Amino acid sequence: MVAADVSVRVGWPADAPGIAAVQLRAWQQRYDGRLAALLAEQGVGVEQLAEAWRGTLARPPQARHRALVALLHDRVVGFALTGPNSDADADPSVDGEVGELTIDPEQTRAGHGSRLLQACVDTLVADGFARGVCWVDAGDDVLRTFLTSAGWAADGASRELADDTGATVKQVRLHTALT
Repeated sequence: MVAADVSVRVGWPADAPGIAAVQLRAWQQRYDGRLAALLAEQGVGVEQLAEAWRGTLARPPQARHRALVALLHDRVVGFALTGPNSDADADPSVDGEVGELTIDPEQTRAGHGSRLLQACVDTLVADGFARGVCWVDAGDDVLRTFLTSAGWAADGASRELADDTGATVKQVRLHTALT
């Protein structure tokens, strides 16, 4: 039996098309195609998202902002963002954030999320953070259950985000001690 070639590493600008494709597939599933339809109306597809990702990966806002990619062989199957937490009640010198944790919907339940989450925690610890937070859509029971099974817990904070159409998404904040 041959083991699968799976890994997690820091994302490079060359990973941008893979990240964009995973992001679009995840959004189509997560938002029942609504966000994908809105993006298509605005002429935003994989190429436009990839171009934005290239810029982000080539020039992060600070040294402690990182993009991590989960790989199956050399194909991006997930990504996550880490960095200082910018919430009003946070201390960005000790509070880190997993800004996004996304696995390709066709690659879930294969261990990529666990590897990616562990890499996020390791990265936040290496960057000197003592606490980690992650905002999760209130209706995303799968991600919330995954994070709580890994030791994250709700801290009571919530927020609502609105898109260009006025539709809102409610999110809850999870946290964990990193040290």
